[in-house]
Amino acid sequence: MLYPISMNKIELHLPPLEENEDKSCHFKNRIRKNYKHIRKWAKRSETNCFRIYDRDIKEYPVSIDFYGGQFCIHYYFSHYQELGPPPELENKVIDTLTSLFSTSPDCLFWKNRIKRKKIEQYEKIDASDAYFIVYEYGLKFWVNLSDYLDTGLFLDHRETRQLIAKASQGKDLLNLFAYTSTFSVHATAAGATSTTNVDLSNTYIHWSQENFKLNNINLSNHSYVRADCLKFLEEESLTYDLIIIDPPTISRSKKMEYFFDIQVEYFKLITKAQRLLRPNGLIFFSTNSRHFFFDQTLFPTGSVRDITKQTLPLDFHNQKIHKSWIISDIPFPHSYVAKSPAK
Repeated sequence: MLYPISMNKIELHLPPLEENEDKSCHFKNRIRKNYKHIRKWAKRSETNCFRIYDRDIKEYPVSIDFYGGQFCIHYYFSHYQELGPPPELENKVIDTLTSLFSTSPDCLFWKNRIKRKKIEQYEKIDASDAYFIVYEYGLKFWVNLSDYLDTGLFLDHRETRQLIAKASQGKDLLNLFAYTSTFSVHATAAGATSTTNVDLSNTYIHWSQENFKLNNINLSNHSYVRADCLKFLEEESLTYDLIIIDPPTISRSKKMEYFFDIQVEYFKLITKAQRLLRPNGLIFFSTNSRHFFFDQTLFPTGSVRDITKQTLPLDFHNQKIHKSWIISDIPFPHSYVAKSPAK
């Protein structure tokens, strides 16, 4: 743990598994084993949202995330013309989760991860407003498993948020592509002086504010800016100790005047951010792009360190879920490198 997670011990609902049943199913046994392992860590860490299955078995191409008793199931299409998961797979997943966790199918939410063409975008897919609260290292966050492709909390960056929190005490932080500002909430809980959270979506700006309020954080030292991040960097005059850059891989939002591709834009993002960085400041840069190449020779005057291994959570078996770097104008301080959680 990198900072105090709560004043009072939180009692999380982490249900025991149903044991009195046939254990001949390889898929069910894998989920049982994964959950039992991560459950022990989750109790100690005051966390009730984590991955319990990560495409471990070829015949079951899904990832399953546990969110406080509800389940987000990601099905990975082999091509974008597929209509949905095969009925036999869907039925097997539903039967497995409902029997293991003694839960209802209403607590299961499917997300279709499609290999889309670059011009296609993910839009809002429902309007249920079914928000509920989960815990991560003792902090509370609003999530929504039904209305959007993503839930409001990227689980793969749980340890990245801890790493940033460790570097945040007494610092002013700029969070670009802030989404629901979970990085900033963790940083503030660890003692950050202020945060500036920039995102192009009004929905996520509001969601960010609600996450701060949920943790009883005074909003006076935290600002929320609806803006294109590249334009913000060009126009901003304030400087910061920490800058987070965690952009989408691609974007063709109607609110943007150009097609955003992280492989094309990362150099501009980082160099413009360096202009706003105070002496001894740090830039945390991350991407989920599988094919991204970071050319360190483009930054000859700075120190660049790949910290991907330090940011991968123990519940994610896919080691390529994201890539992360820290950029600074001085040799990187080893004290900021977090150790991977014990597995």
